[in-house]
Amino acid sequence: MARKQFDLIVFDWDGTLMDSTSTIVKCIQAAARDLGLPVPNRKAASYVIGLGLQDAMQAAIPDLDPIHYPRMVERYRYHYLGKDHELTLFDGVREMLTDLAQQGYFLAVATGKSRVGLNRALHAAKLLSAFDATRCADETFSKPNPAMLQELTRELGQDVKRTLMIGDTTHDLQMAINAGAGGVAVQYGAHSVSELTALKPLFSAGSVAELHAWLIGNA
Repeated sequence: MARKQFDLIVFDWDGTLMDSTSTIVKCIQAAARDLGLPVPNRKAASYVIGLGLQDAMQAAIPDLDPIHYPRMVERYRYHYLGKDHELTLFDGVREMLTDLAQQGYFLAVATGKSRVGLNRALHAAKLLSAFDATRCADETFSKPNPAMLQELTRELGQDVKRTLMIGDTTHDLQMAINAGAGGVAVQYGAHSVSELTALKPLFSAGSVAELHAWLIGNA
């Protein structure tokens, strides 16, 4: 197959490959409730998905005494670890990744999860060998800083201009812009279609099947 635009395809994890948005929102809200803090609504809690945990808690409930944020992270992890075994990949993800690998693309993950959290998720989803490289928020700067994409391209010997970032949040798309990479949005995750469209992604997919078809035909 003749290569069109990209050699490396980088995926966000939560809300892009894993159907976890509603669980994350509920866990953020439960953490705030545990500590008697203002409980963010669904929009506020979903907006911070994709950021590193500490950054996410600060964005979800701003203007708190900083002493509360590490405790929020602790309570969030408590709730999330009780639920993460129930999470599943979106329909079609496994087949899409297999197809893209067979087409010769390098595949990677750039996520706001911790290394421990991503490894748990990859193991549970039986995708430990599906990606050529992965980068987590506790290993480098959080999105939308371009560091994750810059480090992944260096590790794999790829050109960032021939790298495509796929995600469900404006944090993902802004990271792609900041790095000089291409960006594709998925509409079934944390951020609204209007928020994603404002950043002018190359494509905006309503489902994994739409994303898969576009990648095979255009990436």
